[in-house]
Amino acid sequence: MKKSIIVSAIAAAAIASPAVSTAEATNFNYKVDRFADIEVLRYQVPEFSALSVSQKTLVYYLTEAALYGRDILTDQNGKHNLAIRTTLEEIYKNYKGNKESAEYKGFLTYLKQVWFANGIHHHYSTDKFQPAFSPEFFVKEVKALPSGVLPLAKGQSVDDFLKVITPVIFDAEVMPKRVNQEAGQDLILTSACNYYDGGITQAEVEAFYANMKNADSDPAHPMSYGLNSRLVKRDGKVVEEVYKVGGRYSEAIIKIVDCLKKALPFAENDLQKSHIAKLIEYYETGNLRTFDEYSILWVEDVVSGVDFINGFIESYGDPLGYKGAWESIVNFKNQAASHRTELISNNAQWFEDNSPVDARFKKAQVKGVSAKVITAAILAGDAYPATPIGINLPNANWIRAAHGSKSVTIENITEAYDKAAQGNGFNAEFVIDKETSDLMDKYLFITDNLHTDLHECLGHGSGKLLPGVADDALKEHGSTLEETRADLFALYYLADSKLISLGLLDNPDAYKAEYYKYILNGLMTQLMRIEYGKNIEEAHMRNRQLIAAWCYEKGKVDNVIQLSKINGKTYIKINDYEKLRNLFGELLCEIQRIKSEGDYEAGKKLVEEYAVKVDPALHREVLDRYASLDIAPYKGFVNPIYTPVKDEAGNIIDVTVDYSESYIDQMLRYSKCYSPLTNR
Repeated sequence: MKKSIIVSAIAAAAIASPAVSTAEATNFNYKVDRFADIEVLRYQVPEFSALSVSQKTLVYYLTEAALYGRDILTDQNGKHNLAIRTTLEEIYKNYKGNKESAEYKGFLTYLKQVWFANGIHHHYSTDKFQPAFSPEFFVKEVKALPSGVLPLAKGQSVDDFLKVITPVIFDAEVMPKRVNQEAGQDLILTSACNYYDGGITQAEVEAFYANMKNADSDPAHPMSYGLNSRLVKRDGKVVEEVYKVGGRYSEAIIKIVDCLKKALPFAENDLQKSHIAKLIEYYETGNLRTFDEYSILWVEDVVSGVDFINGFIESYGDPLGYKGAWESIVNFKNQAASHRTELISNNAQWFEDNSPVDARFKKAQVKGVSAKVITAAILAGDAYPATPIGINLPNANWIRAAHGSKSVTIENITEAYDKAAQGNGFNAEFVIDKETSDLMDKYLFITDNLHTDLHECLGHGSGKLLPGVADDALKEHGSTLEETRADLFALYYLADSKLISLGLLDNPDAYKAEYYKYILNGLMTQLMRIEYGKNIEEAHMRNRQLIAAWCYEKGKVDNVIQLSKINGKTYIKINDYEKLRNLFGELLCEIQRIKSEGDYEAGKKLVEEYAVKVDPALHREVLDRYASLDIAPYKGFVNPIYTPVKDEAGNIIDVTVDYSESYIDQMLRYSKCYSPLTNR
């Protein structure tokens, strides 16, 4: 499970362990590009030079494996995405017209958006982009391209290609939504994601996987059905196209496997070698039992300094939550900053025992909770360019219960967000008073990171399902409610004196910085990410509004949270932080009950009542106030370039890191060097 959140702290508290030194951060240019509603940043990889040559070589081959999966995610996001991306790139490379024209500038913005979203739909809202250039411009430029550069199907003419692609790009009614979560609609037929062949219905998908579960010979260890496949119809029958060597995405998976095999000799220990080998076996067979075996080996490796995720993992891109989007993050342990996560994970049983939830839903024995702060070396697939700042895996509940989970906070990413946001005027515009703003300046960096630590390390790993409750019992609302549960767990414990006694915070009021920011974001400021007049659909945004709106509503009798009007502007005022914590605990109890009992109807009611609808007047106000600040609502990253240095015999003797690549250059290089699924 991932938690994606942009850190808005202005300065780190002294207790925090910064990912880069003050001097490095001061001289480093974090900002790369800006377009539409996006700002592209870069991040540093501190302490990479301190790794051994063997570790650097391992990182290098793992980053190569990560980059070769890019096309998979782009195709999963929409069946025309690779063809459209290739065509746009060829127009960019061959364009001979006026680059100052409005048409060309609109085209360039669209191309950058498609790169960022890995497709033609917004990475967060999943709405289709509306081009600021004309179909006539597009058709003219396509017809002017040199012969042989278009991604034409066998026997397809340029005109036939245009008949297919042009409405996909320009017609707002064609494939309008990548992931539709609108209640009362067929979520499969109305979603443009490429996990299901056209014409397959939601009822058919649900029946297909229900039959698989009923036929499972080992219900105590249920597989993550459908995680690595696409459903298609053949001769009227629904079948799976499995992602594996020799199956769907074979060309890309062969490249990934080749890089993993090159990494294998540089594994730090036998356990790491075993889970890399098991991942290779999984890619070669597509067997989900093998994936479970890999996940167990991976989660039990708590000693390796270098680590990575690579595969079909998170299911937010599937409206029914079956299909895993391809992603990879390569990282190594931040030794200094990991002290705080180790303190948390070492006390996991205390947190579980003292949780406010019903004893029936608590784990009697918390197993294998490992947590660390990491330094990301590469971001790829569904973690690039936009990335989470914390991860907790594996997702299979039975593996988590029996073998534990790994939780990480990616601090060089939070550091980059923090440094890039300094001086952007957010606090002055939205925070109610100087006292609260000063508290946020001092403590928000550390409390934000602690919130991520608690969310990933303990929140996702807490609680248990009652016997007979399926992992997917909450259906389309499962992701929202799971993120809600993890956030509430973290929020509840941020205010606990346990964090003071563990030395993780030095001020009993520090938690108020995160409480204020969370309620402000959930009730107001996250609305800047939503087009006016639309509802909230993304799971993490629904989660945050659910918590904030529920607490606001339930706290009205005691005036816990107040919406204040000052000079015509709305501000959040928290009148009683202790009662707010109690409300977090109360809601956590209910969400855990819903999760543990698989109470779909109660979960659905909470989501539909608190998480979806937006107050139009407040929404308009937030959009207008943000416009005056000129802050990009969404941020993502370019990656560093890793170059091996070899001796005369061809052995790698070092790996260098370069941060100078621009956004456009990186995207074009990736398409040229890491696109095994395109026909170029």
